[in-house]
Amino acid sequence: MTTFQHADPTDAQQQTLLREANAVARAALQAGHHPFGAVLAAPDGVTVLLRQGNVDSVNHAEAVLAREAARLYPPGYLWDCTLVTTVEPCCMCAGTQYWANIGRLVYGMSEMRLLQLTGNHAENPTLDLPCRDVFVRGQKPLRVWGPLTEVEEEIAALHRSFWSQR
Repeated sequence: MTTFQHADPTDAQQQTLLREANAVARAALQAGHHPFGAVLAAPDGVTVLLRQGNVDSVNHAEAVLAREAARLYPPGYLWDCTLVTTVEPCCMCAGTQYWANIGRLVYGMSEMRLLQLTGNHAENPTLDLPCRDVFVRGQKPLRVWGPLTEVEEEIAALHRSFWSQR
């Protein structure tokens, strides 16, 4: 289960999927939630299997998506899928991705950049624990890309606007 059967998503696929995740984040914002969004890409790096916006401070987009993916798809299939999210997963979301056996991650903006935008905000008490630090302590070699500078500012703009009004 620790080898990948399909090619990694290309740079262009990663950017396209991140923009899709940011559209999900925008919809979450319009629904009154924090502007975080995630999508699950199939092994082909193109097909979007699931979309999830942030629900609340305990049900983050990535964790909800990973739990639903684990319910719907077998672990071997998920290993070749890619979770694509607007902001680097917190340790809760990274752990959920790990246990769901989703083998790849692409994120647009780092958690530390999010902290710079939110400050010490009661609704977003950011942890200084990069997802790579969580994954490296596991027994599976997850692949991680991020932050992606080509899309980062588009994601940051949503957060800058949202958190300045909170």
